[in-house]
Amino acid sequence: MPIWLIIVLILVILILIYTAVTYNGLVKGKNNVLEASSAIDVQLKRRNDLIPNLVETVKGYASHEKEVLENITKARNLSQTTLDNHADLGDKLAASDGLTNALGKLIAVSEAYPDLKANANFSQLMDQLAATEDKISYTRQLFNSTSANFNTSIQQFPANIVAGAFKFTAFDLLKTDENEKTAPKVDFTHE
Repeated sequence: MPIWLIIVLILVILILIYTAVTYNGLVKGKNNVLEASSAIDVQLKRRNDLIPNLVETVKGYASHEKEVLENITKARNLSQTTLDNHADLGDKLAASDGLTNALGKLIAVSEAYPDLKANANFSQLMDQLAATEDKISYTRQLFNSTSANFNTSIQQFPANIVAGAFKFTAFDLLKTDENEKTAPKVDFTHE
């Protein structure tokens, strides 16, 4: 066998090995992003599961705050619907943001009811809700981190050739809403 043919065969084998290794790395990266997206869903579901208990606890103390409770229920139902219908991540997070806003109003209302704040069940639910909100924040960061790593890997040469050949596409990073970027103004002066 001529030497040039041996060299060509070795090059072809090396290219095939590189392609297989790169492809497997890209599949792993894509699966990591999908896992991070699923982790967000799990935490959103956990929060949605806490809401009915929280609403029932508040009802006993603040029954005339019906509008706030109805808004929370509607926001929770919308959030749950996006999860059940496997909506895209952006829709899920938009519904989640609506629920977060409604919960913020509930927390503000609870300040007016000292007996409610002293209720052990309410306190425990609020602690669980706060922990879940922290986990949602963490999983959003994890999603962005794994997405950025994957996006970088499909854009770097020569892996971008393999990524293009197998139609790997970049994931959009989660962005913070403009009104969430602005710190709330707090005025401690008493007029």
